[in-house]
Amino acid sequence: RNWTYAKHDNDIEYLYEAVPQLSTVFHILDKIGEGTFSSVYLGEALMANGTKEKFALKHLIPTSHPVRIAAELQCLTVAGGKENVMGVTYCFRKDDHCVIVMPYMEHQTFVDIIGLLSFEEVRQYIYHLLKALRHVHQFGIIHRDIKPTNFLYNRQEKMFALVDFGLAQGTTDTQIELLKVVKQKTQKGGGSTGKPETSQGKRAPTSLAPPLQSLSHPRTSAPHSSSSTSSSTSSKPPDKREFSGLCKAPRAVFGERNLNSFTSIPTKTTDPKLELVKPTKTEDPATRKFISAHRRPVPVRTPVSNQRPNQRMTPAAVNLGFTCSCYSTDRVCNICMSRKQQVAPRAGTPGFRAPEVLTKCPNQGTAIDIWSAGVILLSLLSGRYPFFKASDDLIALTQIMTIRGSRETIQAAMTFGKSVVCSRELPRQDLRTLCETLRGRRPSPDDEATPHPHRDTTTRHHRTHDSPISTHPPGEPSRQHHPEEDQTLAEPEAQDERGWDSVPDEAYDLLDKLLDLNPAKRITAAQALQHPLFTDL
Repeated sequence: RNWTYAKHDNDIEYLYEAVPQLSTVFHILDKIGEGTFSSVYLGEALMANGTKEKFALKHLIPTSHPVRIAAELQCLTVAGGKENVMGVTYCFRKDDHCVIVMPYMEHQTFVDIIGLLSFEEVRQYIYHLLKALRHVHQFGIIHRDIKPTNFLYNRQEKMFALVDFGLAQGTTDTQIELLKVVKQKTQKGGGSTGKPETSQGKRAPTSLAPPLQSLSHPRTSAPHSSSSTSSSTSSKPPDKREFSGLCKAPRAVFGERNLNSFTSIPTKTTDPKLELVKPTKTEDPATRKFISAHRRPVPVRTPVSNQRPNQRMTPAAVNLGFTCSCYSTDRVCNICMSRKQQVAPRAGTPGFRAPEVLTKCPNQGTAIDIWSAGVILLSLLSGRYPFFKASDDLIALTQIMTIRGSRETIQAAMTFGKSVVCSRELPRQDLRTLCETLRGRRPSPDDEATPHPHRDTTTRHHRTHDSPISTHPPGEPSRQHHPEEDQTLAEPEAQDERGWDSVPDEAYDLLDKLLDLNPAKRITAAQALQHPLFTDL
């Protein structure tokens, strides 16, 4: 702890030296957060009327692209300061150092209060989050990093504030001019299997053939049927034994085992860069073919008996109309390995990424923020945070399937040009049954009757790798999640006093609409605010 205090003091001194004009206005009290691309400090200023006021000072790393900084400032100045969206007070710059000054709002940590909130507080929380999203979406802003730590909540004052537009992107008709000219280079690969992954989604080792695949359609012919078949059980209430032991599990509903069947191949980790670009033409995955004139041909190994010493392998001639044969299978052929990686935005925080982000859909809109809001509501209704916790994007997609159903996920992926193969059928769960079981309000059979929820059941006989994922954003210190630190949910009797014995069906209906797997059908923030759950608001 003494080391931490000393480090914070050194960081404060460094900030004073980097931006000297800060010392003429602010007395910096403490460093209150740190992320990949910024650090946040608590400063105090003497106002003209003689009072002292606190401010949050966000110091961006010197390597941040100027257009990205300007775009974040424009989001704050144009859309901020109203409708539960944080505004900006001032901005200091010295050479390549930039400090954004914002009002400071006292707030409680989400993980500390999730087990204490009444249902009415949850209803108010999600209502005000949707108000903020409706407001920013009206300006054509996609926040991309919606999560509890970016939606500040003062429980006593009933105040809310959406913060951190560092990853924001613009829609095709955005009113934020700078979002039209800035594009974040897509970071490729799955989530980290070692160090905690940042909210910006750094590139990390990926596997050649995971048990669950999201594949671009490489040919125009009709796909053959996948291993997952339609299930008549998906429309029936699930067997309560499937939820056995969930209420006794640690806070995260899912663990973070990596069950990919091949040894991970490390890839070079690079920091995200920004550049001014023109709109790029998106390649239609259905028309992609292996053409030797544009892509590296598949090498063919010469038989050992005919191979002379020091003889190099020569590339084989490939038919111009040749297409791959691994579509909708659990493997990746050399032809697909030789293709360029598909480019699609995937910035965001693990556990809150929408299915279209996890499957690298190139066309992403404001619906990805709505999905993240749905995940937050799922945590609030179940009393579990974080709810999803996966080591890579495919495991994350599998966890979504566990709740929303594999058949439904496969069908939704087809609507945005993706083929998903699942090794087993996962029925869709009833959201009320799930949340009430996790809250301990429904009796569960003995733990031995069903697998433990932290054991990934998507495949068998594979190597496992522990991979804790941090869900803390820039601006907050990251710490590993320890089950013993989890806040225990109150007993059912205490929950009854806070309204958890009479949660209306409208709450789960809204949750179902927020977590619609198809982004084209997912409810908008404006529509959600008209939902019957908020009639009196």
